Amino acid sequence: MTHKEMIEKVLTNIEKVMIGKRDIAELSVTALLARGHVLLEDVPGVGKTMMVKALAKSIGADFKRIQFTPDLLPSDVLGVSIYNPREMEFEFRPGPIMGNIILADEINRTSPKTQSSLLEGMEESTVTIDGETMRIPQPFFVMATQNPIEYEGTYPLPEAQLDRFLFKLKMGYPTKLEEIEVLDRAEKAVPIDTLETVVSLEELIELQKAVTEVKVDNTIKSYIVECAAQTRDNPYVYLGVSPRGSLALMKACQAYAMIKGRTFVTPDDVQYLSPFVFGHRMILRPEAKYEGISTSEIVERILMKVRVPIDKVQLK
Repeated sequence: MTHKEMIEKVLTNIEKVMIGKRDIAELSVTALLARGHVLLEDVPGVGKTMMVKALAKSIGADFKRIQFTPDLLPSDVLGVSIYNPREMEFEFRPGPIMGNIILADEINRTSPKTQSSLLEGMEESTVTIDGETMRIPQPFFVMATQNPIEYEGTYPLPEAQLDRFLFKLKMGYPTKLEEIEVLDRAEKAVPIDTLETVVSLEELIELQKAVTEVKVDNTIKSYIVECAAQTRDNPYVYLGVSPRGSLALMKACQAYAMIKGRTFVTPDDVQYLSPFVFGHRMILRPEAKYEGISTSEIVERILMKVRVPIDKVQLK
């Protein structure tokens, strides 16, 4: 079975539950293959939790859900050492972060201290507790959700944590026909309960390794860097995309190219993924907000301005 065929099986499996969300499913799998993480920002009830559950079931992953609340502590996420009087030693009880697929539900409802407990794991796939560093099981993928409407009692994610997410996505409402199909499928059964594993964790890890073999021509790298540099010089942007953002876009493009069955990255990959990678990594100046200019509009303008490398790119 080819890499593309394995990925297609996962996407088809997710579509049994998620109606009309093929693009979000593709981007979620792209982030997983690129060893990145996803921040899903949308109103309640559009399927954010269902998406990550379907992905976890499709690959037979150990799924853990963390419901973030104002009183949640870092130890509730990472785990805690408890003294065992019989053995006369401390025993470590791992927290929910010690899983493969982690749903960080309503991440902006907990304190910055607890939010930061995810940072090390998301960046290095390790956690440090009582001075001891432990590896998190692989693959490791965090999908965090937040509600963009309710701001009372929330703690906005700091720039350092936003930068750890490969993509920031929005689900959006389904069309009327899609919503009717959702009702049809849920009339007599719970669709998520019918999903089976179609790709093993070992196969997924092999796919993640194969992503690094996807060719990125030097002209494509220059294109990515120039787009990132333009965000730093934009008059509407207070803080532009860092080199970590450029690296994130390249890795995402490699994974997305493999999903599409290619062994090389094209300029189209860069243009399609840039808004999802760059948007949440920029801080806008007050005048941009005053004029109603969004980060997606700025990225769109930059892509129109930067010359597309179509004449010298060695695609094969």
